[in-house]
Amino acid sequence: MVYRFSALAALAVLAANLLLAGCDPQHIEELEEGVATEADVRARFGAPEKIWDGPGGSRILEYNRQPAGQKNYMITLDAGGRMSALRQVLNPGNFARVEPGMMMQDVRRMLGKPARTMTYALKNESAWDWRFLEPPNTAMVFTVWFSPDDRVLRTSTGADPQAPENR
Repeated sequence: MVYRFSALAALAVLAANLLLAGCDPQHIEELEEGVATEADVRARFGAPEKIWDGPGGSRILEYNRQPAGQKNYMITLDAGGRMSALRQVLNPGNFARVEPGMMMQDVRRMLGKPARTMTYALKNESAWDWRFLEPPNTAMVFTVWFSPDDRVLRTSTGADPQAPENR
């Protein structure tokens, strides 16, 4: 009886996550830059993962779809509380901006919360992974390697080992 309940609960959580992931395009289409308010954004996306201070009194709401999803959204609200930008930040253009020497916190702010973090004690390094889709529909992982002083050492991109086509 307990096993059956656990399996049903797991299936319910999986179904809810799939529905949530499928809702993002609809939620994005319902939000218009310069018109949508923070209340509109939260009604469609829920509570943000993190809120960042932006220039000129703006705020950036981070909506993370990691570890199961392949997108991270940054939604900018101007000083008056209206949406001024909505960006999906996990893309090759943003990955190219990650350079050796950059601080870990700056990478986190640029790309959002990673899908996975790992520590390699023998190499004295840590690595963060973000899952993303390379156009048109290839599941990939972007990895940033950090030094002990939280600076970027290097980056790499490879096939997503969790994607069904790569198992």
